[in-house]
Amino acid sequence: MTIVDTRTPDPKKFIPGATGDWEVIVGMEVHAQVLSQAKLFSGASTTFGSGPNENVSLVDAAMPGMLPVINEECVRQAVRTGLGLKAKINKRSVFDRKNYFYPDLPQGYQISQFQQPIVGEGVVKVSVGPDSKGEFDEIEIGIERLHLEQDAGKSMHDQHPSMSFVDLNRSGVALMEIVSKPDIRSSEEARAYLTKLRTILRYLGTCDGNMDEGSMRADVNVSVRKPGGEFGTRCEIKNVNSIRFVGQAIESEARRQIAIIEDGGTIDQETRLFDPVKGETRSMRSKEDAHDYRYFPDPDLLPLEFDDAFVAELAKDLPELPDDKRERLIASGLSAYDASILVSEKAIADFFEKVAAGREAKQAANWVINDLLGALNRSGTGIEETPVSAEQLGAILDLVREGTISGKIAKELFEIVWAEGGDPRVLVEARGLRQVTDTGAIEKAVDEVIAANPEKVEQAKAKPTLAGWFVGQVMKATGGKANPQAVNELVKSKLGIE
Repeated sequence: MTIVDTRTPDPKKFIPGATGDWEVIVGMEVHAQVLSQAKLFSGASTTFGSGPNENVSLVDAAMPGMLPVINEECVRQAVRTGLGLKAKINKRSVFDRKNYFYPDLPQGYQISQFQQPIVGEGVVKVSVGPDSKGEFDEIEIGIERLHLEQDAGKSMHDQHPSMSFVDLNRSGVALMEIVSKPDIRSSEEARAYLTKLRTILRYLGTCDGNMDEGSMRADVNVSVRKPGGEFGTRCEIKNVNSIRFVGQAIESEARRQIAIIEDGGTIDQETRLFDPVKGETRSMRSKEDAHDYRYFPDPDLLPLEFDDAFVAELAKDLPELPDDKRERLIASGLSAYDASILVSEKAIADFFEKVAAGREAKQAANWVINDLLGALNRSGTGIEETPVSAEQLGAILDLVREGTISGKIAKELFEIVWAEGGDPRVLVEARGLRQVTDTGAIEKAVDEVIAANPEKVEQAKAKPTLAGWFVGQVMKATGGKANPQAVNELVKSKLGIE
């Protein structure tokens, strides 16, 4: 296969070395566990967290005479993912046997797809940034292919001092291997790509993207070259299980390769592992090529075939994807930055849509991004565990719009709901938080502040912007309950300034 370089070298992405600048080239193979109730070729459960070897059928354990039967839902999920990646859907694909030995691979081979995958070329649009000027770098990362394959089991080496155990719960679980083109040029781009890919999968509902549970992991191929030169020899970093570690692994491996080449050495094609404690990669084994696996079509499985109607039916039910949602939010008046934050996670986007329904989009976005997400970040919790529901936040916004409470009181009310829960409208009445709109009461407070600060009065007449100081004092005196607009108008009227 000929690898085509589709990107122009960008000096901002170069890595300085002793002999000049270097360019890092990255491609990724992401293994995403298909969201399905059963495994790819058996009816065994895919439930995470079960006891060792609880979710194992005779097919998964490779008992003699057991034959695989394709799970149609896994096929549907792969096609949905291909559509979400704007990729070519191959209506005919073939399952192959990939032969290698592993203690946790019961069959002695893995059923995968080689020359004829279910999904062909696609693309992922990625925003990298913002930079120091607040601008984003919009790039496209090509998808080479997506194929279906079964997962292996898991070897456990920490359960006994002299023996290793094998858990086959993952054996036979359906994986989508999503292979990118070598279009990534920095660790930052790699993190952005993996983040965006995970977001797309979650929107589609085809993979939960929980890297900490092993349901999404990345093999990262790294090489370096002089800018614009020939591709260098790549090394594969296996099974990186966090987006942060992907970035660190690329940085470490690129600098390792640069140091070797600049010292007159050569890079050996090999498979490596990333040690997050030491922040470095280490050799695992020499890298296998396709011929090492002795691929051949699986004789127990017929070619997988479906028609245009099957694809059309799945396309019809696809949800609104992140790029489309982002453009819609920008069209509604939100900034590109705000829209990007809101669509970054499906749960955040869904929460925002509920809050914004029938309300002013910009106000809803400000509260979700600044107040809610800020509080969640400080507490170290995710949107799924938020103590303030979309309905409660929407009620707070309604109270502000109606003039029942001021913006300042709204912040206080948010903190009460966060800590104690409850109906915001009931809390406003019970806690006496209703905004003071009685002009007479507000005028009395304004008069008292003016009478107590004669020197400030003269200064404000000479410099009208000091009227804001009086407004602040009145709001303070009324516990933030006075209507700010009424206070502002009365202060200016009493001081005789415009």
